[in-house]
Amino acid sequence: MKFPIAIAPEASVAHLSPGTWQRVNRLHLRKILAEFAHERIITPELTGQEDGWGRYRLSSRNGHTVYHFRARILVLNHWYIDTASISREYLGETATPDVMAFISEFREDMGIAESMLPVYMEEVSSTLCGAAYMQHYGKPSVKVLLKADYQQIEGTMTGHPRFIANNGRIGFDAEDYRRYAPEAAQPFPLVWLAGHKDEAVFSGISTLTYEQVIRQELDEETRADFDAQLEAKGLQPGDYLLLPVHPWQWFNKLSNIFASDIAGDRLVCLGYSKDNYLPQQSIRTFYNTSRPERFYVKTALAILNMGYVRGLSPYFMKTNPGINEWLHNLTGDDAYLQQKGFCILREVASVSFAHRLLNAAIPEDSPYKKMLACLWRESPGSKLKPGQQLMTMAALLHIDNDGAAFLPELIRASGLDTASWLKRYLECYFSPLLHCFYKWDLVFMPHGENLILVIEDHVPVRAIMKDIGEEISLLNPDMEVPEVALRLIVPVTDEARTLPLFTQVFDSILRFISAILVAHTDFSETAFWSLVAACIRDYQKAHPEYEAAYQRFDLFVPHIRPDALNKLQLSNNRQLRNRANPFMDLATVGLLDNPVAAFRDHPVFS
Repeated sequence: MKFPIAIAPEASVAHLSPGTWQRVNRLHLRKILAEFAHERIITPELTGQEDGWGRYRLSSRNGHTVYHFRARILVLNHWYIDTASISREYLGETATPDVMAFISEFREDMGIAESMLPVYMEEVSSTLCGAAYMQHYGKPSVKVLLKADYQQIEGTMTGHPRFIANNGRIGFDAEDYRRYAPEAAQPFPLVWLAGHKDEAVFSGISTLTYEQVIRQELDEETRADFDAQLEAKGLQPGDYLLLPVHPWQWFNKLSNIFASDIAGDRLVCLGYSKDNYLPQQSIRTFYNTSRPERFYVKTALAILNMGYVRGLSPYFMKTNPGINEWLHNLTGDDAYLQQKGFCILREVASVSFAHRLLNAAIPEDSPYKKMLACLWRESPGSKLKPGQQLMTMAALLHIDNDGAAFLPELIRASGLDTASWLKRYLECYFSPLLHCFYKWDLVFMPHGENLILVIEDHVPVRAIMKDIGEEISLLNPDMEVPEVALRLIVPVTDEARTLPLFTQVFDSILRFISAILVAHTDFSETAFWSLVAACIRDYQKAHPEYEAAYQRFDLFVPHIRPDALNKLQLSNNRQLRNRANPFMDLATVGLLDNPVAAFRDHPVFS
């Protein structure tokens, strides 16, 4: 019998040509130098200045390797590096800049444990392979993206702007990458299972039953086929709950780990879905391309990707719909958020199936306890009005293969000047976050991938937040919440309460937007951060009832200490944060000047 091969072995590495590899290495090395210097993992030495640029030298501890490059240091210790200027010397000879060599040579500066280093290097190498794939096969230019649909934009993004190992996907082989990575995948079906109700648990918002979910997600013919398969095995369909899983998860994890449940008919495989899906940037959330009106599907996917093994906790799945319902009602009843058009994509239902023996054997938290669950989320298409389009906020940081930035192109297409466009953007993105923080002590994880912008005439008009159940926190332990939401409460010090805003908003999105505008337009940092400050002041003037909170949790403090995300990954690449205490005892980037502090008493706000 011949072993079936979907692609020829040599074709799986066709994108790894010398020229492409050197290009992506140089680009990624620029990111490493910039973000490691930002977090003070490395300390480049200034050797001279010319034309507003500094010349820098970085030597390995043994002195064998020396890097030279030009850079400008912007607000928030952001290193804007001239990619073409990067050069490397090894033992006194000119050498090709090389990311993997850099990690090996500077591993002591990185502070990574020797036991973790090989996995981290594999994650970085995998990230480089993905970048090479996108360089080799090409992606839409920024001009094309102006007219692209939501899914095309999703598939063009290149990962988190701060993390060096941001597309590791350890567990995928070369074939899996082409099938399931957002930038490479063609639409594919999910696998459906039936889990016996002794172990399978459904949870949904109060207005949605299991039967309603299944009727929406499966047509009558498919549902009848699944019931017939169960009956053919002598089983009662009413004893089971149906759930979709990722094909990779089925073939690589579930069919082995849950073998006893499969053999005992507690878990039954029913085959592929009729509908096809495309993965989102988060890689385990899927958009239904056959029936876009159906829910998004989020599944457990036990690959290592950017700091976590991407499972789904059965405990969290049981409580997520209730949390989403509570938050939807809380924000939906708020007049200010309604005025801004801010809303959440509710995670409306879930089915989870816990492994009895593993749960009993492993008292601590473990990826093995998060292998089998799915979550259904509203589709953002239902939130649109005629003439509007969806866009992941990550697109604002996108640079295409030709080095062109998407954000300036978007602003030009709108017909607005840069300041007016940015004011509109901050009003629909940052103002609602300020309101949730000052009114309820509620913080999100509002980075680019977690937020969807609604665009009209190339201008943001509202923001939609997603990934609610696992990535929000209530910082006020005295706030009255329903029992289902109690796990969101995280007691923190007053100083730490503003940390999520400074880390996730200032340091993880606005810092990069400002740098793109500096590099690709003539819009200054001072002008940018004055608009951010004005957004804060405008909100505070409109809501004097929270004056005590403005003083207690001051966003105009002189200095801030955002979290150091790469340091977190280097210290533990399987769990960046303790979810029970996500804002305490974390590595920081060090003391930074707060870019809005200078505008506290600016005349423009008087």
